[in-house]
Amino acid sequence: MTAANTAPGTGPVEHTGRGPLSTDELAARIARDIPPGSYVNLGIGQPTRIAEHLPADAGIVLHTENGMLGMGPAAAGDEVDPDLTNAGKVPVTELPGAAYFHHADSFAMMRGGHLDVCVLGAFEVSAGGDLANWHTGDPDAIPAVGGAMDLAVGARKVLVMMKLFTRDGAPKLLPACTYPLTGTACVSALYTDHGVFVPGPDGVRVLETYGITVGELRERLSVDLLA
Repeated sequence: MTAANTAPGTGPVEHTGRGPLSTDELAARIARDIPPGSYVNLGIGQPTRIAEHLPADAGIVLHTENGMLGMGPAAAGDEVDPDLTNAGKVPVTELPGAAYFHHADSFAMMRGGHLDVCVLGAFEVSAGGDLANWHTGDPDAIPAVGGAMDLAVGARKVLVMMKLFTRDGAPKLLPACTYPLTGTACVSALYTDHGVFVPGPDGVRVLETYGITVGELRERLSVDLLA
């Protein structure tokens, strides 16, 4: 995986001749870092877009927590089968060799360390790799942890896909999460519209930036950025 294998000290790549990544560009960026032959769970929401960008010959097998291995891209038109959906209730296709199983068996795969990669959305990620993605703490919010906690501790690599800033411009990569945690020190790499980061105990390593420089990020983020 590129994010895990980039050698320290090589410095980040700054893509300043363009703006931030769109959602589809970010999904394609993450797809490039998923090793061929991996068993992968794509979280509800934006991470499901990654399925549209995985090479057909990569041998990547997609797992859904509602009980399916071998999920294909989203279904459209005559492909839609109301009984064939991902965990987010979105109609999907199946690939040759797809298998179906009980919800309990699906969670046993997640908890047992059988998934190579999971990609989750997030409300916040801390500089040390803590993940908060199930509840904002707002009394009116509906908590929705689903299988996120199981994936956060069970997958061998946990990748996060999110925007780096809120609509109000507040950072979502923080010294410490302010929302209830999903998992501690579990995030292997963070993929955002403004850059790719690797959190860790000594700070956040910047691998790439999009539409912004590392210096500009330092002005907007209150975390130690290692470049």
